[in-house]
Amino acid sequence: MTPGARIQAAIDLLAAIHGGSAPADRAAAAFFRTRRYIGGSDRRAILDAAYAVLRQLAKLDWWIDRAYPAQPDGRREIANLERVRVIAKLALIDGWTGDKIAGSFDGGQYRPKQLSRSERAFARELEGQDLRHGDQPKWVRFEFPDWLEPLVAKQFGPHFEREMAAQVEEAATDLRVNALKGDRDAALAALRAEGIEAVPTALSPLGLRLENRPPLANLKCFQDGLIEVQDEGSQLAALLVDARPGQRVVDFCAGAGGKTLAIAAQMKNKGKIVACDTLKGRVERAGERLKRAGVFNVERRGLESERDPWVKRHAGGFDRVLVDAPCSGTGTWRRNPDAKWKLEQEDLHRLIALQASILESAQRLVKPGGRLVYATCSLLDAENDAQARAFLERHPNFAPLPVADIWRDVIGGDCPTGAATLSLTPHRHGTDGFFVAVMQRVASAQDETRQPAIDSDETEGD
Repeated sequence: MTPGARIQAAIDLLAAIHGGSAPADRAAAAFFRTRRYIGGSDRRAILDAAYAVLRQLAKLDWWIDRAYPAQPDGRREIANLERVRVIAKLALIDGWTGDKIAGSFDGGQYRPKQLSRSERAFARELEGQDLRHGDQPKWVRFEFPDWLEPLVAKQFGPHFEREMAAQVEEAATDLRVNALKGDRDAALAALRAEGIEAVPTALSPLGLRLENRPPLANLKCFQDGLIEVQDEGSQLAALLVDARPGQRVVDFCAGAGGKTLAIAAQMKNKGKIVACDTLKGRVERAGERLKRAGVFNVERRGLESERDPWVKRHAGGFDRVLVDAPCSGTGTWRRNPDAKWKLEQEDLHRLIALQASILESAQRLVKPGGRLVYATCSLLDAENDAQARAFLERHPNFAPLPVADIWRDVIGGDCPTGAATLSLTPHRHGTDGFFVAVMQRVASAQDETRQPAIDSDETEGD
């Protein structure tokens, strides 16, 4: 593809991302599925261009508001915002001159139509300018919604700017070694044999980190189930479930099954895992991943809601219940930079209420002496420690277990955070933002006599 054709494809991809509700990665996958004629190197270049815009969106839009020519009445008429954002990206990030930009916007086949008078003036106005400007407010400089500033500034204190700056950076690709198929040395050797260099992750004993982004689906070691894509923070959250062979475990918000797979390997395929989700399609689609990984102790179950009757029927029946709750996703903005601009203040309030409701229902599944593990991929205290504290206040029959003790038993060594819960951030730990709290159900005389009900149609797998 010519440079101009790549630019037009990036404009079209951004329109697809911002024009729908799907996350950027899924929107991109759908975009390229309908354009199979685009080769691998062109696809990478188009993705890089689009994601460069997504990562610096606030700053690019700030420059558009500042420098795009206005009409005599002060209004700015922009027919195609994604096109203007890409023009700003070429000037401010790539350092293109106005003439160079005009050369690729020439209206040729598959290339963008010629610059309008306003667009040409805008491109020239940006020549020699820096993407960062002293007049930009903090929420623009660090690329997050302005309404979040009081929350994150209070939470991170003197580390606020460094934490938010780390969220703008691109995340590395992390892999988890499937212990059912081999160990980390075997995975490193298999990757090296296919021309891929990886290094062990610093915290997860099962993790490998790639600095580039190879097409993993084409690798034999991926097809054979030896490796899975999973952020190091997510790997640690699954390990802290401390699921053991022969136990009964519920992954209550299983989604596509990433942590379910990790827990199954931890259990050595012995015992039973029930992977639940109200998004039935996602948990059903996990079947191919389970098969590839060699996992056969998982039952997939769609729920009508967090209070599905299945929960009541199985009260007190599980050793471990993982609630990887729906959350703001603020810890994953390095991977999903578009998500931050879709998050509204009302969404956060709704999610906090939903998390509490899910915990209220899921705790019923925990047997006496069993554990409820609450996890999010959020950086916000309201979704993390505050949510766990509120649950414990409502449920004196649960006691917090220090994560450091579980870390020492399961992972080995010292936990990277000193608190009773685990809070990981991109700046401090090089992982996605993750939170984990572990709470144990205290046995009582009433619990000793209670017998969990089991569905007559319950199966040991699919």
